[in-house]
Amino acid sequence: MSSVGAYEAKTNLPRLLSEVEKGEVVTITKHGSPIARLVPVSGGAADATLIEEFRAARSGVLLGNDTIADLVAEGRR
Repeated sequence: MSSVGAYEAKTNLPRLLSEVEKGEVVTITKHGSPIARLVPVSGGAADATLIEEFRAARSGVLLGNDTIADLVAEGRR
């Protein structure tokens, strides 16, 4: 795990993202104190599966006689 200051992180973001893409974890500090951590995204396909499960679960869900889409459309009027 590497550590960089906020200014360096801003200046070298593309390089830091390349490191994270390779599996490195980068801690960003401000005045020597850790404030954020860049970590590789995990799950990829599992995340997509979870989204599909949520969509399937809400399919056909009614609030009264209206679907969620109907309520959203009404709220935009």
